[in-house]
Amino acid sequence: MVKICCIGAGYVGGPTMAVIALKCPKIEVTVVDISVPRITAWNSDQLPIYEPGLDEVVKQCRGKNLFFSTDVEKHVSEADIIFVSVNTPTKTQGLGAGKAADLTYWESAARMIADVSKSDKIVVEKSTVPVKTAEAIEKILTHNSKEIKYQILSNPEFLAEGTAIQDLFNPDRVLIGGRETPDGQKAIQALKDVYAHWVPEDRIITTNLWSAELSKLAANAFLAQRISSVNAMSALCEATGADVTQVSHAVGKDSRIGPKFLNASVGFGGSCFQKDILNLIYICECNGLTEVANYWKQVIKVNDYQKNRFVNRIVSSMFNTVSGKKIAVLGFAFKKDTGDTRETPAIDVCKGLLGDKACLSIYDPQVTEDQIRRDLTMKKFDWDHPIHLQPASPSVVKQVSVVWDAYQATKDAHGVCILTEWDEYKTLDYQKIYDNMQKPAFIFDGRNILDAAKLREIGFIVYSIGKSLDPWLKDTVAMA
Repeated sequence: MVKICCIGAGYVGGPTMAVIALKCPKIEVTVVDISVPRITAWNSDQLPIYEPGLDEVVKQCRGKNLFFSTDVEKHVSEADIIFVSVNTPTKTQGLGAGKAADLTYWESAARMIADVSKSDKIVVEKSTVPVKTAEAIEKILTHNSKEIKYQILSNPEFLAEGTAIQDLFNPDRVLIGGRETPDGQKAIQALKDVYAHWVPEDRIITTNLWSAELSKLAANAFLAQRISSVNAMSALCEATGADVTQVSHAVGKDSRIGPKFLNASVGFGGSCFQKDILNLIYICECNGLTEVANYWKQVIKVNDYQKNRFVNRIVSSMFNTVSGKKIAVLGFAFKKDTGDTRETPAIDVCKGLLGDKACLSIYDPQVTEDQIRRDLTMKKFDWDHPIHLQPASPSVVKQVSVVWDAYQATKDAHGVCILTEWDEYKTLDYQKIYDNMQKPAFIFDGRNILDAAKLREIGFIVYSIGKSLDPWLKDTVAMA
């Protein structure tokens, strides 16, 4: 029986291994992590991450050919194929701080593999890593090889949180990069054979190592670029009276462009987009490609501009101050159908409002109070380091309350911000919400999910990103 071990039980490792176990009943799959609470959660009825469909997959396989363990060395030693899915956070200090990926956790995983291995291994990069990581890992393994042969493969993930299980069941493509040597090609074939249990062969792409690593960064950079492009257009739409929804619909009908990732919003978030673009910028700078680096920097600048513009619109609309005013924040996760808050635009929006002394009442159906408070008190980039290296307990922000009901969040509020596109926010009783709010009552729709005309009929003053402004808002200046 082929044995697979995955180091890292997070958003990538857990779901990916669960689906491999489901689709390959004759392969034994073990997910290992040094975090006892995380592994305990994977072995319980309350999984550590929320992802539609994940529960069912894990329950079908757990205890049969899917296992979760903290005995990292034992399972690494026994495995034929080792997936490494550890964090590659952005460096916070030293060379490349603020841009380069920190490979500390990758390197320690590689050294541990070299220490405990007693047989040949295929080591698969599953984390998003900078180009040439495989070469560094290869050096560590071969210099500590004790006559054991290692083949390094790059197999980047292209999952979208919220649809990860469906993405794994029916991927656009599976990308495998390896060495162009006989042993490298054999290793590629071994991993291909795993995916071939359910992925059509024409969707399994094989490349050299560097192309696979760079393809992941490029894909995320291109997607983020589309969001920043439509968000840049949204500012122009507001200034001219155009409707960004109509513009993006018309643009998306062009078959060369397509409709995906053209929804204007308060900004992009998630664990990959900003991190991968920063990584790309750093690689470009290291290779003397200043103009290319500057091009990608602009994608992040527009994303920051959009979040600042949203905060400034709120403050300027409400008589130029939100000091002491209750603002209801609906949504904290970076997108619907996930509890993930990494790089969520909600953090910057909330911090901006808190900077103007607003009182926030936050409601998200999947994000815990502890996580929200942690995010609002953490320094930039600290979120991607292991929890034991993060602040021990989040300091209390007195102006923030976290509630578990949208009606409680909005009661007596001066304004409501929609920061995540959860479906339940579309069906709330907005008449009831309006009746219980301070007047004038404002709604700032950062995701364009609400019917602005109906809300105006109720009495709300509505701001929707990239759409014609209410007469009230036209009289206020939102300074960027």
